[in-house]
This record gives sequence, structure tokens and C-alpha cells, in this order.
Amino acid sequence: MANVLTARKQRSEAWREAIAEHERSGLPVREFCRQRGFSEQSFYMWRKRVEEQEPVRFALVDTGRSSKASEPLELVLRSGETLRIGAGVDAATLRTVLEVLRA
Repeated sequence: MANVLTARKQRSEAWREAIAEHERSGLPVREFCRQRGFSEQSFYMWRKRVEEQEPVRFALVDTGRSSKASEPLELVLRSGETLRIGAGVDAATLRTVLEVLRA
């Protein structure tokens, strides 16, 4: 049973990575799927599953260097996009942004 769950998790992660790659590629779904040998139906089914599976998670990354209060915080999303949060942002605005990302 554990092997089945591991295989499912690996397949889900592979699709999550493929979907993120598609988002970065800028290609239409049809072309992206054709190039990688996926059916469009499978791509759309997995994209829906992946979107429904997990909320956005955040983790604190320690770079090993001391940060200054004036340096912006960078949040890298799974899609590869980077959100730069300025040092002077107020807590309410940051909370709103994070809520939108989690939705």
C-alpha cells in the first residue's frame, strides 16, 4: 500500500512540475502537450487536481546571512514568479496579499 501511495505522490509531483513549466513556457496548452506527449485531457484533469490538492505553503528560508530591515523580502512561487515585498509594507497589506495567494 505504501508503494502505491508513493507512486501517486510522485505522479502528482511530476504533474505539478509540468504544470508549473507550462505556466513559465508561455505556450498554448495544445502545443505544450504535443511537445511533451501529453493528452490535453490529461493535462486539464491534472491541473484541476493539483489546484484543488493543496493550499499555497510558505517556508522561511535562512540564507545564512544577516538581513537588514531595509532589504526587501522575496517570495518565490511554484510557478517561478517572484513576489518582492518592500521593507515598509504594512501588515494589513501583506496579509491581504497572502490571503489572495492562498485562494
